[in-house]
Amino acid sequence: MAEVIIDTLVDALKLLPFLLVTYLLMEYVEHQTGNGFEKAVKKAGSFGPLIGGVLGAVPQCGFSAAASNLYAGRVISLGTLFAIYLSTSDEMLPILISERAELSFIFKVLFIKALLGILIGFLVDLCMRRFGKRSREWDIESLCEREHCSCDDDEGIIKPALVHTLHVFLFVIIITFMINLAIHLLGEDTLKSIVIGRPVIGELIAALIGLIPNCAASIILTQLYLEGVLSAGAMIAGLLTGAGVGLLVLFRVNDHFKENLAIAAMLYGFGAVCGILIELSGIIL
Repeated sequence: MAEVIIDTLVDALKLLPFLLVTYLLMEYVEHQTGNGFEKAVKKAGSFGPLIGGVLGAVPQCGFSAAASNLYAGRVISLGTLFAIYLSTSDEMLPILISERAELSFIFKVLFIKALLGILIGFLVDLCMRRFGKRSREWDIESLCEREHCSCDDDEGIIKPALVHTLHVFLFVIIITFMINLAIHLLGEDTLKSIVIGRPVIGELIAALIGLIPNCAASIILTQLYLEGVLSAGAMIAGLLTGAGVGLLVLFRVNDHFKENLAIAAMLYGFGAVCGILIELSGIIL
């Protein structure tokens, strides 16, 4: 047990400086472009899924939450909402950068998520074109205001970056400890066989994990893949459904509960099916 704890702390501490630098860069990008992204999505019209899918892949705090607010006010289409949800990276990118994953791998994952988000977004809009839209609008509130992480333009980028880094660092310690403990108790081969040995089951489980409405989901999925426990298809399935707190905000601001459930179910279905197809196709990331 002592060895597991020491290994966990060492692994986590190695990530800390990379996490901080990554979040400083992400906060800078958001402060410089955040409002511009929202305006671009609002003005996109029928090209909403394309713009949403591309911008959703850019790492920033709160874009999926902002998209939920925009959809609740019917400022953007359902297809655009799905494009943003499916392409959003959440905490995947900071973890991959901190683990010094190859740039080619990172770009492949971002490209696949953005491409699938765009295609599915256009497909959803095509199917929904004959449905009416409500005209009521809601105030647009950011994720950071809801999460009380002090991501305020007046406070600069250092404090929000430190808060995000601390939150994710604690999650990484907890999740890494659980993985290391499971490997210690069960053995690496046994743990891998639970998910990797069952292709369809692995994608279904990962897609379900992705629906967890906070950063823990993407951290779990990314760490499990890097540890060799999850297959590429299972990781993509979970990262596609992982829209950060986007779904949580949607349930808060959109007063149609059944519609919210349907959106969550469709998001799960899209992620699981895409993950299964990727796994069966033998695509190597």
